[in-house]
Amino acid sequence: MGRYVVRRLLQMLPVFVGSTLLIFLMVNVMGDPVAGLCGERECDPATAAQLRREFGLDRPVWQQYLTYMGNVFAGDFGTAFNGQQVTELMGSAFPVTVRLTVVAILFEVVIGVTLGVVTGLRRGRPVDTSVLLFTLVVISVPTFVTGLLLQLLLGVKWGWISPSVSSEAPLDELLLPGLVLASVSLAYVTRLTRTSIAENLRSDYVRTAVAKGLPRRRVIVRHLLRNSLIPVVTFVGADVGALMGGAIVTERIFNIHGVGYQLYQGILRQNTQTVVGFVTVLVLVFLVANLLVDLLYAVLDPRIRYA
Repeated sequence: MGRYVVRRLLQMLPVFVGSTLLIFLMVNVMGDPVAGLCGERECDPATAAQLRREFGLDRPVWQQYLTYMGNVFAGDFGTAFNGQQVTELMGSAFPVTVRLTVVAILFEVVIGVTLGVVTGLRRGRPVDTSVLLFTLVVISVPTFVTGLLLQLLLGVKWGWISPSVSSEAPLDELLLPGLVLASVSLAYVTRLTRTSIAENLRSDYVRTAVAKGLPRRRVIVRHLLRNSLIPVVTFVGADVGALMGGAIVTERIFNIHGVGYQLYQGILRQNTQTVVGFVTVLVLVFLVANLLVDLLYAVLDPRIRYA
């Protein structure tokens, strides 16, 4: 296990460097940051040159990238164009988005796996058909439509919740945004669990467990569900980074000042340091989540061993 972890960490290094390089190049060609600093007016040449020297934009892109990566490994993600440290923006944004993502993952796992088990055990019955139709509708409707509709009905028309989240973003106010953020993934988890349960239900080890006279609950929980969760864990692990990075729409709808909000502001103002810094951390989150998922395979299936 130790060798496997070390090997995976070494494999993550070139992936991290390649991902950050690609992001850095894409962000640096999306526009002129100096023009964004000057607003609607065009900067005079002297001011533009001074700003480029100040933020290191007058050097070649490869030198900017090497300087940036050296600073990242030292814990410095640079300074935003408003003079604020990017780490300060991360300190206020990431805790909010992490709470939102945790709420979304809980909805995704608890509701999705429960519905998947129920429909997988009752394949072809009315409850199975109803859940399949419901998940198809959820997948077909865009997230911004679901969010705006729930916000309008629950927040504005019926007054059950606050239409927007306060600056502190407590967990109770993040329940509805978390459900909206997890809605599409929840539908996929339901379908994935249903398919896996239905396939493993016909496996030899399940027939053997039933033939031995084991209680139905033990057969489902200890044998059927445990092996059926491997593809679900793979999806959820990859979805962690996607939820954190893809929360821009949900955070904009509910006025949540998290990672999505900061990325939106950085793209809008062409603030390259902010965008690259936040996406760099998201790449790390995605890589760590995938490593944890791979290690969790051995817990779910004892037959899996790592050399």
